[in-house]
Amino acid sequence: MSVSEDVYRELILQHSRTPRHFGGLPGATHAAAGDNPLCGDSYQVRLKLDADGIIREASFEGVGCAISKASASLMLDAVIGRSRADFEHLFRDFHEVVRGGPEAQAAQARLGKLAAFSGSWKYPSRVKCAILCWHAVRSALAGEARASTEEGAPA
Repeated sequence: MSVSEDVYRELILQHSRTPRHFGGLPGATHAAAGDNPLCGDSYQVRLKLDADGIIREASFEGVGCAISKASASLMLDAVIGRSRADFEHLFRDFHEVVRGGPEAQAAQARLGKLAAFSGSWKYPSRVKCAILCWHAVRSALAGEARASTEEGAPA
């Protein structure tokens, strides 16, 4: 294992043990629930957007594995202060990286700490854990109440 893999692993463990933005968010303007039936992860994400569509506050709560919890924590760190369009760019980059797509290396360079999930594609069942709350935020921004990691479900 390389030094960078060790650093990434430690970052994921840190965010799963003591996640940031975990808990309720009174006065949220957008919310959605996300479920991963494969492993039982279930989260609610809440966002507060200002009049300009900038995500000013965000939170999540629920239960899930270390990967899903760390991904939600790091994602919310990254999206606070960003617009919906910025979130969509980040969403696409993150998906490219966790799925090991052809543009993953270029996308990884833009992700900062979120690049910690770059090895997820090696474990297909973990990809769904890593992307769950991302889909929930995307659903919340679209005005949808639910998101799922399963094909054909709202996402």
